[in-house]
Amino acid sequence: MQNQVIKRRNLHYNPKLKVRARELRNNMTAAENKLWFEYLRQISFKVYRQKPIRNFIVDFYIPQFKLVIEVDGETHMRDAEYDDNRTEELKKLGLRIIRFWNNDILEGFAGVCDRIESYLNKA
Repeated sequence: MQNQVIKRRNLHYNPKLKVRARELRNNMTAAENKLWFEYLRQISFKVYRQKPIRNFIVDFYIPQFKLVIEVDGETHMRDAEYDDNRTEELKKLGLRIIRFWNNDILEGFAGVCDRIESYLNKA
C-alpha cells in the first residue's frame, strides 16, 4: 500500500503528494505567484498549479500540450542531479519541460511570457 499509485487523466501520481501539492499552491514563491496570476491563469488553456505526476510535483502543467513549466530557485542549484533525473522521468512520460529561473520571471517577465506563448503557438 505504501507505493500505491492513482491513475488520473493518464498520469499517475503518489497520493501522499496531494497534501504537499496543496501546501505548495498555498505558499507559492514570488516568481510562481507572478507567473500564475499575471499570465498562466489568464490563458485559454487549462493550467494546473503544483500538479502531482508520478512521485514528483511540477510547478505548472498544461495537459493539452503535455507541457511542464518549472520555476527554479535556490534549491534547484543544490539539487541539480535530482532535477536532471526528474526531468528524464517526466520526458519518458512524453512530457515537455520548460525551465525558468526566479530572476527570469521577476526581472524579464515579458520575455518569459513570450517564450511560453511561442511554445504554445507552435505545439
